[in-house]
Amino acid sequence: MAFMSKTIQRVQTGVRLEKRLLKVLKGLAEHLDMSLGDLIEGMALHSFEGEAPFSAETRRIIEQLKDVYDLDWTAKDSHKFSDESDDE
Repeated sequence: MAFMSKTIQRVQTGVRLEKRLLKVLKGLAEHLDMSLGDLIEGMALHSFEGEAPFSAETRRIIEQLKDVYDLDWTAKDSHKFSDESDDE
């Protein structure tokens, strides 16, 4: 099976993320030996195709990281987020 590479153009972005979520994502990227950007790209592409981006083993690692960083948010919670500055 031949591997065909595709040339892409990446851009720097100033994405804001919830602090504990970012820690979990960085920890997972480190565990998987990839960059945070590569992890997010893979998650997005899998989601766009309606596929789960992670195996059962990787989801187990994610749960451990969520415990370490006290991340108790779920996907349903994402629609309820407000920044600290929004409350002032």
